[in-house]
Amino acid sequence: MVPKVAERLISKGLDIVVESEAGVAALIPDQLYVDAGASIGDPWSADVVVKVAPPTDDEIGRLGRGSTLIGFLSPLVHPEAVRKLDEAGVTAFAVESIPRISRAQSMDALSSQANVAGYKSVLLAADQSTRFFPMLTTAAGTVKPATVLVLGVGVAGLQALATAKRLGARTTGYDVRPDVADQVRSLGAQWLDLGIEAAGEGGYARELTESERAEQQKRLEEAITGFDVVITTALVPGRKAPTLVTAAAVEGMKAGSVVVDLAGESGGNCELTEPGEIVVKHDVTIASPLNLPATMPEHASELYSRNIAALLELMIDDEGRLAPDYSDEVLAKSRVAGKPGETETASEGGN
Repeated sequence: MVPKVAERLISKGLDIVVESEAGVAALIPDQLYVDAGASIGDPWSADVVVKVAPPTDDEIGRLGRGSTLIGFLSPLVHPEAVRKLDEAGVTAFAVESIPRISRAQSMDALSSQANVAGYKSVLLAADQSTRFFPMLTTAAGTVKPATVLVLGVGVAGLQALATAKRLGARTTGYDVRPDVADQVRSLGAQWLDLGIEAAGEGGYARELTESERAEQQKRLEEAITGFDVVITTALVPGRKAPTLVTAAAVEGMKAGSVVVDLAGESGGNCELTEPGEIVVKHDVTIASPLNLPATMPEHASELYSRNIAALLELMIDDEGRLAPDYSDEVLAKSRVAGKPGETETASEGGN
């Protein structure tokens, strides 16, 4: 929660309590929250508690029965935490479960954070690369632009393509969902067509069959070796990230090339990835940053706060009291714990 968004919610009748030094990592001192009208105190006794990562057992124990929790709860990865929230009588909303429909775009925290990650991944690649990104014409001759391949062109991938293009690289995108080819081309990038399609539900790719994966890897190995930078963003919800960049592909890349693997928290898209580390294998640098949006805390926090505010505004009435309509598609699909009606008596304070 950033002060501007806290002020926006306060104007709608909510009381905002911020944990002391909650904003320090995003360079936001407590006084800015106080100036916005919030108070510094214990947020765990509030009717609605908002955080980022899934709660620990201790944090679940601090939540009041009938309260509401909102955050990145990873329900498919941490089902035990969701079960404990349910047993504690807490109604929980996972922001990553918000449906990707037009009217929910302002609440889509996955997309807002993916934009940050996609942008920063290119800066990381440029920093690790031994080559210029743009074409340079100098007195000593012309330097060719770097070639960048982005594997997986969801929100993070599209932002990576756009950022690499702005830096002057020659960009190419690939995804198993053929319907995103036009989006790739609209950014001035080329489309890598491997002839394998795997469009799934909710805008995500489905898991490939064993034969499809084998054919995909064979064709990708051949293509990857021709690029200076490869950025991978491919994820399958609730499953290990698919392997797109094999050890053989890395070995075939030019010395000094770079792989930035954004799927490290789910195992990685590169076979040689070491999550959270930057390593060099076969003279190729492989970087797998974890929680990349946290390296840009100011804008990442601002975007997440706006997502949360939009979701909260859907859940409150004109006087700032909790009045969620569980027949609403957004609330129905994002609620992962608790039953309708459990928060009614706890929402009187409008906190």
